[in-house]
Amino acid sequence: MNKVALVEKLSEVMNSTKVEAERAVDCIFENIVATLKKSEEVSIAGFGKFSVKDKPARMARNPKTGEQVKVAAKRVPKFRPAKGLKDMVA
Repeated sequence: MNKVALVEKLSEVMNSTKVEAERAVDCIFENIVATLKKSEEVSIAGFGKFSVKDKPARMARNPKTGEQVKVAAKRVPKFRPAKGLKDMVA
């Protein structure tokens, strides 16, 4: 499922236009991103938890040349599914 399919399904369930449903989907994603930018967690009961993980700088090897390359530190988003979601999928 992609964003377009999600918007279509939401518009059916809400009995609204696709424009309104897309606005709702965008609002949810924007708020999750804004919260993660502040290094805060987003926890959705029964679904999972979004958080940010700091990855330290490290040395890596270029597979083509074998040369060592320094990889900069970075922040990456992380998702940990809730037990309820895991049970529904299994």
